[in-house]
Amino acid sequence: MQYICLIYSADGTGPQPNTPELGAYMKAYGDFTEKVRNEGKFIAGDALQPVGAAKTVAVRSGKAELMDGPFAETKEQLGGYYLLDCADMDEALKYAAMIPTATHGRIEVRPLMVWDN
Repeated sequence: MQYICLIYSADGTGPQPNTPELGAYMKAYGDFTEKVRNEGKFIAGDALQPVGAAKTVAVRSGKAELMDGPFAETKEQLGGYYLLDCADMDEALKYAAMIPTATHGRIEVRPLMVWDN
């Protein structure tokens, strides 16, 4: 079954750019990605550009309304994701706990509804 691990954290938490901690943090991400690839769990995964690059669209009364930024008004922002192929939710949660941002942010794990075309 496919599970998406949505990676959330607030700005300013975790290792910051131009610090020694960032190198170790990025290496931990590389190590995790290599682990899930080697174990046949990895389907896809990417980081997202900053929320300043986001746009939100809603259609009301047949007219598209565009807004800058993400829709959710929270301190924590979606920063990336992993799409994993796991046996069950317990296995997906095990892998989600290994994602480096879990130490200072949150990882939402949700099963996908895969539609046959």
